[in-house]
Amino acid sequence: QVQLVESGGGLVQPGGSLRLSCAASGAIFSINAMGWYRQAPGKQRELVATITSGGSTNYADSVKGRSTISRDNAKNTMYLQMNSLKPEDTAVYYCNAAGIRRTTWGPGSFDIWGQGTQVTVSS
Repeated sequence: QVQLVESGGGLVQPGGSLRLSCAASGAIFSINAMGWYRQAPGKQRELVATITSGGSTNYADSVKGRSTISRDNAKNTMYLQMNSLKPEDTAVYYCNAAGIRRTTWGPGSFDIWGQGTQVTVSS
């Protein structure tokens, strides 16, 4: 099994910063794409940013210029540095990872989600 665990969420004032982490563990052979998504109350889950194994990144317009996604392939960990936070950034943030896992019968694919971490931006 492969698992994702997010951390780093919390309460921050407008204009503040947070760094989210997403650690993957388990029988991982390789991780291809990883990404951060968020879901605010009453809204659909939306993409925040994605990063490939080669380091290519993509950002939602709403966070572009304020956020930086990165990953440490050796640690199977992804990060999201968020600056100049706004109240509209308040949401549960989820990480997603897709790749290849080891199984008893050989390699298999995975595409999984973490449990989410709450980010609240409020004064």
